[in-house]
Amino acid sequence: MVMQFDASHGFLKEDIGSYQNEVSRIHKMIHEKTGAGNDFLGWVDWPVNYDKDEFERIVKLAEKLDGKFDTLVVCGIGGSYLGARAAIEMINGLYPDNGKEVIFAGNTFSSTYMSQVLSHIKDKNVVVNVISKSGTTTETALAFRMLREFMDQKYGKEGAKERIIATTDKARGTLKALADQEGYESFVIPDDIGGRYSVITPVGLVPMALMGIDIRKVMEGLLAAYQELNTDDLEKNPAYRYAVARRILQNQGYNVEMFVTYEPQLSMLSEWWKQLLGESEGKDGKGILPDSATFSTDLHSLGQFIQQGSKVLYETIFKVEKPTLDVTIPSDPQNGDQMNYLAGKNLDWVNKMACEGTLQAHVESGNVPNLIITVPDMKEYSFGYLCYFFFIATAMTCYMLDINPFNQPGVEIYKKNMFHLLGKPGYEK
Repeated sequence: MVMQFDASHGFLKEDIGSYQNEVSRIHKMIHEKTGAGNDFLGWVDWPVNYDKDEFERIVKLAEKLDGKFDTLVVCGIGGSYLGARAAIEMINGLYPDNGKEVIFAGNTFSSTYMSQVLSHIKDKNVVVNVISKSGTTTETALAFRMLREFMDQKYGKEGAKERIIATTDKARGTLKALADQEGYESFVIPDDIGGRYSVITPVGLVPMALMGIDIRKVMEGLLAAYQELNTDDLEKNPAYRYAVARRILQNQGYNVEMFVTYEPQLSMLSEWWKQLLGESEGKDGKGILPDSATFSTDLHSLGQFIQQGSKVLYETIFKVEKPTLDVTIPSDPQNGDQMNYLAGKNLDWVNKMACEGTLQAHVESGNVPNLIITVPDMKEYSFGYLCYFFFIATAMTCYMLDINPFNQPGVEIYKKNMFHLLGKPGYEK
């Protein structure tokens, strides 16, 4: 089992095992695809049912473009952006030395941001991957309009079509029509996998592959999780134990979950996790508010509240056993900073001791429940595995609330108001 779950510091007042019958019922519902939103359960069998030919096209595209660009611009929002960014930063780190940078656009209306992106890439060797099922998502469509003009001017129509990749619907939508018209290579967003579950599809795999990530290993990890977590036995399924623990803690009055990491390269994984849980669970007046922090950094800003503030939250620590890289602390003859007691130690060891000390403080003195999820490393296989872990945990924990984990009706409300204010045809009041 790649990922481990520990609830021994969770102050749970109910036994996780007492939920076995409910978990068995929901597990069957998930795998037989009979629950609410079942038309978006394509991810359940994706590790074995994914399009192998399309996957090979992604691999070949990455090989063809390798060495021909130094900047990848990924244009998308929500699930069309967060998963890819989480994967790339987790696996490659924040400052990789592979000669490629990735920039994310189409996720904001900020004029300053978009202007600076266009200025930054004007002398770069650029490839654009635009990701949108409909092609009309406002933030993404506006950014891509500007990027397409930039690419046409920089490379000409013929040159641009070799450098623009569309990930979109298989048959319809404005982006699919444009891709066909302009001759962009395109990949498919499956109809039965929603945006926040889509990182394991071409939505995430294309930018990952372009950034030098071995997507075969990602899929291997995904398949391993599919095989190992395909059991309703709570003794053998850490994802389901996590799902049940969340429900128990909310029953105890904890309505905020703080997802805690100790690696800056996992901050976007936290953002992806927040969308996955927040958009899946936050409806019908129900759900736990997903929050996140990166320690030890945020201990110097949020630590006081967590330790002694109002008891509204519990923590879920996402621990990494082995860092991608490590450094040894040097000795200093002057010892002016009084750090020689750590000379010769690895910095990751210090990081782990900070984690242990913080856990002890928050649990024993602060009385803050802590759940712990452990992953061996931040490599491709582990990323694929953790995706399925959180997908299946999210489905379980949401169905336990008797809500649809796969829709997001609330996000449409702001869009209608915005479209009216923008004067979009058909949205007059």
